[in-house]
Amino acid sequence: MKQNYSILSPLLGAYYFFYFALVGVYVIFMPKILLELGYSTVEVGIIYAAAPFMRFLLPFIFRKYLELTPKVYGLSLLLTLAGSLLFIFTIEGFWGYLSTNLLFGASMGVSLPYIETIALASLSKNSYGKVRLWGSLGFMAIALWLGKVLQDPHEALYYLAAMAFFTLIFGLLLIKHDNISHKVAKEDQSFSLSKYWAFWVSIFLMQVGFGGFYNFFTIYEVSHGISLEMTSWMWSFGVICEIVMLYFQGPLLQRNLLNILQFATLVTALRWMMLYLFPDSIMLTFASQSLHAISFALYHTAAITYVFSLYTQKKLAQQFFLGIAFGLGGSVGAVLSGQIYGEKMFLVEAIITFMAFVVLWVHQKRKESTV
Repeated sequence: MKQNYSILSPLLGAYYFFYFALVGVYVIFMPKILLELGYSTVEVGIIYAAAPFMRFLLPFIFRKYLELTPKVYGLSLLLTLAGSLLFIFTIEGFWGYLSTNLLFGASMGVSLPYIETIALASLSKNSYGKVRLWGSLGFMAIALWLGKVLQDPHEALYYLAAMAFFTLIFGLLLIKHDNISHKVAKEDQSFSLSKYWAFWVSIFLMQVGFGGFYNFFTIYEVSHGISLEMTSWMWSFGVICEIVMLYFQGPLLQRNLLNILQFATLVTALRWMMLYLFPDSIMLTFASQSLHAISFALYHTAAITYVFSLYTQKKLAQQFFLGIAFGLGGSVGAVLSGQIYGEKMFLVEAIITFMAFVVLWVHQKRKESTV
């Protein structure tokens, strides 16, 4: 039974707002700042592979040795804040900054799956999107604000720490709403990744395809004559479209989730082709950003809802989703995009995303044959 969310909903909204504002600073502005500080594109790719790689490792550690309890979750919030503060002192050196990213990625990899499980277990499908959109608002707000006022590269680090602090505060307030069993994951022998291997491969490839966008979209557009402020508006426009989708997507999620995932994957491949073919067109780049409503908002909600329905170990399943998609996929995507950055980067991303569609189709056929 879904909880009465009159109290839970505002707390979740605040958590999502500051968590994704934190992500916004990290994803939109930090790569460009690193280049300004003398990092190469290859080094930026390696740096941005560190945090996702830790998210990939975490579910395997939790499956064997740990439980995602309120105490572990609370510790992850504290370490997220600690990591954001350490960035201030380590950003000038590659190895120190890389090490801090490993800590930051590990702590961030615990926090979101814990909250997503509470939200999915407590809210209806219609209500989830309307609460989750506050994360999109946080991401958009920080993009617009810093795109307008950011002057000194180090200023972004202070915003990063502030967002981590507020994430900690609202994250701790949500612990009392955790009604999910904390059964040790290793005792559940029914949990299997191999049973649905094609699905997991597909979500991995989907996020590999996002590597160039998350890590180099700002750099890519600025290099084609688009101003930083206009690029910030492009990010924000994508998020506005994402918010609209999150608000109205409830009826869509009553349909076949696998069909939705296939459609969203194909649309994403088209999106990357548009960026490859028309990188200096403001109008067509805005058009490609409008597809963020489908390639992120609709895809993400359908995917986590689908994973939630597949496994009894709800928190572990969400950890694996974050770990394999945004963790391993994000890590490989970051390194790859750093290696291939150039005119054909988004062409490669489009091909990889189309491969994700093909593998997802294989998953659907395998699942239908077992029914």
